[in-house]
Amino acid sequence: MTGSLYETDFYAWATEQAALLRAGKLSAADVEHIAEEIESMGRSEKRELVSRLRVLLHHLLKWQHQPSRRGNSWRLSIANARDELDTHLRDNPSLKAVLDQAVADAYRLARRDAAAETGLTEATFPSECPYGFTQMMDEGFWPGEQS
Repeated sequence: MTGSLYETDFYAWATEQAALLRAGKLSAADVEHIAEEIESMGRSEKRELVSRLRVLLHHLLKWQHQPSRRGNSWRLSIANARDELDTHLRDNPSLKAVLDQAVADAYRLARRDAAAETGLTEATFPSECPYGFTQMMDEGFWPGEQS
């Protein structure tokens, strides 16, 4: 019954499983599906990290390669992306262990996004991320601006 409830009414299944776990009734819990859902939640947090990095990198690339279009809305987008990334990593500090791969994955997507949005060729942008994570998160870092 539990397996079918998992497939037919996820909300009811989740509520039931939470109640069983809180009651200490582990033998009655759908352990296999619970484990799958927990793993899925972890993957979701990693995808969120890549998504937030993609936004930041996309905006940094546009900032660097289209200086004539810089404005307060772009500055705000970059600042907000930095804040959201910072919060996400504070909420999920173990994601720092996958940060290098997440940056590489996000940059590949951000590079394509920046090319499509700016009308510049992908070759305009470096093939690998030109910014270190600490640098891209630095609120004083604005690529292409003279310090």
